[in-house]
Amino acid sequence: MLRTRLGIMMFLQFFIWGGWFVTLGTFLAQNLSASGGQIGMAFSTQSWGAIIAPLIIGLIADRYFRAERILAVLHLAGAALLFGLYQAESFTAFYPVVLMYMILYMPTLALVNSVSFRQMRDPSREFAGIRVWGTIGWIIAGLAISYLFAWDGADAIGAGALRNTFLMCAIASLVLGLYSLTLPATPPVAKGDNTVAGIKDLLGLDALALLKDRNYATFFVASILICIPLAFYYQNANPFLSEIGVANPTGKMTLGQISEVAFMLLLPVFIHRFGIKITLMVGMLAWALRYALFAFGDAESGIALLLVGIALHGVCYDFFFVSGQIYTDARAGERFKSSAQGMITLATYGVGMLIGFWVAGMITDHYVVDAGHDWTAIWQFPALFAVAVLVLFASVFRPRKGEEPTPDKRASERSSA
Repeated sequence: MLRTRLGIMMFLQFFIWGGWFVTLGTFLAQNLSASGGQIGMAFSTQSWGAIIAPLIIGLIADRYFRAERILAVLHLAGAALLFGLYQAESFTAFYPVVLMYMILYMPTLALVNSVSFRQMRDPSREFAGIRVWGTIGWIIAGLAISYLFAWDGADAIGAGALRNTFLMCAIASLVLGLYSLTLPATPPVAKGDNTVAGIKDLLGLDALALLKDRNYATFFVASILICIPLAFYYQNANPFLSEIGVANPTGKMTLGQISEVAFMLLLPVFIHRFGIKITLMVGMLAWALRYALFAFGDAESGIALLLVGIALHGVCYDFFFVSGQIYTDARAGERFKSSAQGMITLATYGVGMLIGFWVAGMITDHYVVDAGHDWTAIWQFPALFAVAVLVLFASVFRPRKGEEPTPDKRASERSSA
């Protein structure tokens, strides 16, 4: 029953995000006549939200209020802002609303993780089975865009239906906000600390102590760097598929989330069999392979390369980002788990993606041609970059005995808490 309740939370959390973010670039270009720079600005709001997220999580969730109640407030406010995006008629009206929305939404990614981890005895085995429902939510959102709104990426008239995605997600956000009030109580673990907190402690920056460990610092830096290739996927994948003539691009992109479900279930077995280092390295290698396939695929004879590249999303995301969340939880200790999750959110969706969207925009604009874009050259850049990050990580990250997120270790921590 508890797993079901947490699964519903994850489903709605990622249904909301997947229901409008995947097609954001296409919507802005075709509906609001946004320029490439403006589209980059809109995508970067995710990063600004992630940068601010640790302040909200560290200041509030770890110390003063129950995490599920903060989650409820943020999603209820988010519902109103998504309705505002639905009504926006120009980029000037759209941008400040999407910026405020992402400032409120990004902290919820760490909050749903915190609520889930606090209910588990062994997150390294249990979390994947709950987090997979978020992926299913993203899939259903993509299918709704493709079939409920009958958009296939072919023309501007069809793209007009994308405005309805914001209304759909506003309703889902309202539902999740109310549902969050029914979730298991997740009180602040640091509330009982009677010491006088300094500014660093108050803002939840205690989790920065993790960076004193060379291995975690290496993982942290790699998380930032690998998000530069990730930004290329978020910003360019849907416009790329549409521009080269792939039919129903959003529907086909759900293949990535379908594979994410399969690999999410495989992840616990892989971590315990091969260890966290190999798991993270496989994830980084998958990013390089995916972009190589995108570089040489096309909508006709090379469509199979594109579909395999999309399907690699399960390995790309699960084996690096989800395993990274599990590794962070194992390294954080009991007192500042929410702060640690907020910090890794800052590293990935904040700093890394902010740099990544800027780089992706610059590279994409550089390779504009008469027919659209030189996509082969564009995709080669993140492929080579991911290889460089992989080599750096493999040469520096050397986990010591006892650092791996093992079942015995997690059970021991819970029983002694």
